[in-house]
This record gives sequence, C-alpha cells and structure tokens, in this order.
Amino acid sequence: MGTHVTLQEALRQRAMKDLGINIVYEPKGSAAVLQKASMQPESFDLYEQWSNSIDILWNSGSIAPIEKERLTYWPEINALTKTGRLNPKAKIGAGDAPYKLLYVQPSGDLGSTPSNQISFLPYVHNVDSFGYNTAVIPKGIPYVTESWGWLLDPKYRGKVAVVNAPTIGLFDMALAAQAQRLMVINDIGNISKPELDELFHILAQKKQEGHFSGYWNSVPESIEFMKTGRVVIESMFSPAVASLNGQDIPVVYAAPKEGYRGWHGVMCLSSSTTGATKEAAYDYMNWWLSGWPGAFIARQGYYISNPERSRELLSEEEWNYWYAGKETTMPLKGTDGKISVQAGHTRTGGSYEKRFSNVAVWNTVMPTYDYTLQKWYEFISS
Repeated sequence: MGTHVTLQEALRQRAMKDLGINIVYEPKGSAAVLQKASMQPESFDLYEQWSNSIDILWNSGSIAPIEKERLTYWPEINALTKTGRLNPKAKIGAGDAPYKLLYVQPSGDLGSTPSNQISFLPYVHNVDSFGYNTAVIPKGIPYVTESWGWLLDPKYRGKVAVVNAPTIGLFDMALAAQAQRLMVINDIGNISKPELDELFHILAQKKQEGHFSGYWNSVPESIEFMKTGRVVIESMFSPAVASLNGQDIPVVYAAPKEGYRGWHGVMCLSSSTTGATKEAAYDYMNWWLSGWPGAFIARQGYYISNPERSRELLSEEEWNYWYAGKETTMPLKGTDGKISVQAGHTRTGGSYEKRFSNVAVWNTVMPTYDYTLQKWYEFISS
C-alpha cells in the first residue's frame, strides 16, 4: 500500500517477473494511506510513503523493525540517509531529516545512533518544490529569482494549487509566507502554535480573496490541474512535471532560492506480516535496491539510495542529466516512454549533490501534529 508515486504498474510487472511472486498494489493519496495503515496493519504487508509518516506508524504499532543484515545492499546505501548529508558542506535541513528516524534504539524509540534494526528501507528520495507554466510565468533563475513566495504572489490569484497533505502542503505554505515577508517562523521544522495561528490566518485571508484554485490529492490530479489551465503554478512532485513536459506543456520545476522541501521514501514492514509473506516482503525490499527499479525511477526524476548500482542501467546521457546535472545532447524519455526532456536542457537545480545540499526543510510530523491537522482541514474546508 502506498501512493501513485512508486506504485506504478511497470514496477509491479517487473517485480513479479523477477521475483516469481504475486504482488498487489493499492495506491491512494498520501493522507488516505497513512490513515489506513496506522489503524489497520493487517491491511498491508509493505507500506510505501515518505519519512514524515514514520513516527505515526511506529507509535501506532503498525510497522515492525527491519533486520539490517537481511538487506543485501545495505552497505551500498549512501550517506544521505545514514548521516543526513551527501557531503560535509551540505545543509541537513530543518525538521525530521530521515537519519533521525532510521535506527531502532534499545529503548524502542527511533533515533540516529546505528543499530541492527531499522524502521524503514531507505530507497526513493528527492527534493520537492513547485511547478510553473512558462507560457504564462516568465522563466526564473534557479536559486536566484525562483522563490516559494511565488505561490502566494497576488499576480497568480485564482491560478494556484497546493498539495492537500498537512505534513507537506503546510511547509510549502510556510516557506511561501516567509518568502513573501508575511511572517517570520523561528524554526520551520517545528512551527509553534502561535506561528501556526498566524500562518493559517494569512492563508484564510488569501482563500477569501480567491487566491487558491484547488488542493490536489494525487499526482494525476496535479497533472490535470496544470494541463487544463486551471492553475499556472502549484505544489508539484517530479513525475507530474515529467508527464506534462512529455505532453509539450512547458512546466518548470523550480529551484527556490530559499531551499527545497526534502523528502525520503520509506518502505515499511507491517507488524502483521509473518511467515512466507514476510520472506517475500524482504525479497521485494531487496529487489528495489537491485538496480533496475533505481534506473526506472531516475527517468521520472527520483533518486535511489544506492545510485551506483543503477548507473550501468542508465545511458551516459541519462546519468549525466538526472544525477550529474549536465546538459543533455539528445531527447530523454520518461517512464511512460514519452520524451520528457528535450535536447539542450539541464536539470533544474543541478546535480544530485547540489540539490540535496540545498534542503530548507524535510517533510516532518511536528510535535504540533494534531493541532496542525485541525488547522489544515479547517483551511481546506472553509
């Protein structure tokens, strides 16, 4: 069970072929899968989402520890997940950097001290921002003029959408409000109740002015919003941008000067999974780091935790564009087989290292989570 981001039919078919097991995917919006998984561990064997769901799942008892020695490619997993940064100069980013939630501690809590058990398989990850249609909005300069503030710019009133996920869309809006100098947040990874009140007061005013066109729940919905012209700028995930580019819709994925919102995919083992199904679950987790899946998801703009194993399955042009941040000399195809990158283009934000050196905040479940939920749904439904 997970989201449309990784639960794609091509991956399911390839995994069944390679592993000789039957796999059923149940994709839903991020809020829906988190709610179901936290309350019904028997409803899934493996759960895929983002690291901001870990605390909720762990505290609910829905997921079980993963034995590190059973992960074939664990030694190949790079430093990002294990230490929080790819190089010593990189910003770790505010909030729940995944390494803080990775290891099961002797107390049963989660922390950054290495142990033999982990809470999730580190696999897919990326940095997120917003997409904008350059047929309407002049193309900005990455890290210089592109800004989260654009999401709350009155110029785009009525043509803005936000992801409907309180642990994701909240940060998009907080970054935007700060960039517009509408408020100051002391620690964006741990927003206080008074700061949340101020933020949602700002958002309520914007909503009254007709600023927001919608709140999308899935990648296909975000694609539809942009494709139909309902919006010209919105929170986006990389596959949506790739899909729109493949349909000749000129959407740019911004590299905000304030920094990205980082996320890390987590694959979790249900506490109800036992016996032969549990063995198959470990096989599937290992398959994800075996090379082919990492190369596949690179073509939709996502990274894998052990990229060198996937490198040989990508062409030199693909590796140079997706990972090295170099200009491509030929068109590149996305996961749907359609051209998603035209010749002469360079990936917005540059290389893997550069992008992950500029994380402003990670998707996070803050101590104010329950209050955040209440304020978010008041905002959406008002």
